[in-house]
Amino acid sequence: MDLSLFFLGTSGSVPSARRGLPGVLVARGGERLLFDCGEGTQRQLLRSVGLMDLDAVFITHFHADHWLGLPGMLKSFQLRDRDKPLTVYGPVGLQDLMDSMLVVYGRRLGFALEIVEVEQWEEVERDGYRVAAVPVNHGARTAQAYVLVEDERPGEFDPAEAERLGVAPGPAFGELQRGREVAGVRPEQVMGAPRQGRKVVISGDTAPCESLAVAAHGADVLVHEATFGEDEAARARETFHSTASQAAELAGDAEVKLLVLTHISSRYAGGELLDEARAIFAASESARDFDTVEVPFPERGVARLERWSERRAREQRDAAASAPAEPAEPAPGGVASQ
Repeated sequence: MDLSLFFLGTSGSVPSARRGLPGVLVARGGERLLFDCGEGTQRQLLRSVGLMDLDAVFITHFHADHWLGLPGMLKSFQLRDRDKPLTVYGPVGLQDLMDSMLVVYGRRLGFALEIVEVEQWEEVERDGYRVAAVPVNHGARTAQAYVLVEDERPGEFDPAEAERLGVAPGPAFGELQRGREVAGVRPEQVMGAPRQGRKVVISGDTAPCESLAVAAHGADVLVHEATFGEDEAARARETFHSTASQAAELAGDAEVKLLVLTHISSRYAGGELLDEARAIFAASESARDFDTVEVPFPERGVARLERWSERRAREQRDAAASAPAEPAEPAPGGVASQ
């Protein structure tokens, strides 16, 4: 099953000419989860992959740059005659916030909208995975990161061992892989050890904190804010944000496989922060708007970031390769004219 992250906005606090406000679209199989919804998020979707029917929205905290795009998006869904239910998750206080926005999106949506307040350390169970809310340090306000963890997968099936034990190839192999005994052969006799699922962590806004480091341990991807560089370390401390170096230190301590920096202050281009991070943690990237991170299963490699320009070029190559060939025009004086 595919798992990817698509960065809709990578700026911190205010948009810039090249960066929108925070939003990360996580695609897992056919599900689409949006983490934070800054102002302009629906336009960012329309400019890139389209305004799709989201399955759930997770808000990290209540600073306006992380949620202000949600009321407008709900209204757009209504105008598009959406009928699929939508759940919005967030810290305690989310219900009061959404009630105050009824004047924007109205009381009579054409679809069911459920508002769920998630306590810190609480887990939201979904099909084949769970999303846990982890407390982070962003001042006096309630703020949390989210950790997406997949369930364990069955171990690899050993067809040769199954045949040796007397099971004929065919439907019986599928029964064993589904956990059912066949002709006296138990699944554990022909299945390897359970395989770990994938783990993705999205920090929201935070100063470096132990709770996030513990929750992110061994993650395939850690998306961590890097609002400032070391030149503004004092400012980062005062505002309960992180520098790129601090994000890298946390990633190293947590032994994550890939660190992706986001929430970049408009005073930086991004490359200088990436240099600071890579000096401490080599497996670091700095996201730009519309970049993608594909997260394979551990046995198939490690996550990597693909730039939007690279993705568009790849999609165009794939489209050209799959297009039917144009029939060749007969050469002058060819067989047809003789």
